Amino acid sequence: MGYTIQAMTSEHWEQVRDIYLEGIKTGMATFETEAPSWYAWDQSHLRHCRLVAKDGEAVLGWVALSPVSGRCVYAGVAEVSIYIGQRYRGRGVGAALLHALIKESEDNGIWTLQSGIFPENQSSLALHRKCGFREVGRRERIGQLNGVWKDIILMERRSSVVGV
Repeated sequence: MGYTIQAMTSEHWEQVRDIYLEGIKTGMATFETEAPSWYAWDQSHLRHCRLVAKDGEAVLGWVALSPVSGRCVYAGVAEVSIYIGQRYRGRGVGAALLHALIKESEDNGIWTLQSGIFPENQSSLALHRKCGFREVGRRERIGQLNGVWKDIILMERRSSVVGV
């Protein structure tokens, strides 16, 4: 399978949203129960570090960063969102996107990437470990999804070139 990694634009939103909805339907990817509008999504994510994997016109997956805090001391800390289309999982798309994100995040002064992953999402946990993330803790009963309390595994990756 041939694909390229490129910057995400609003033109990709329909396919990005569809992939996000696939993740939501699994019940293992996010606490969200519906996808936001482009405007809401755009406002909640950093302007840089928004990438898609594309094969022709098809978006295979995407990755983006959200700030973890508005406080200036956390300006170099961001939360990862990564979603791969159901038909393209297990083909290296996630690793390619995450490695590209790591490079771009460091180019933009990010020293810590973090992800909160449901414990049952073993493929996401494995992907993050493969890309240099480590488990830093478990947040028990941190939120509810459809009335059920859920834990998350908190993973992080510290840059070896930014903030050292």
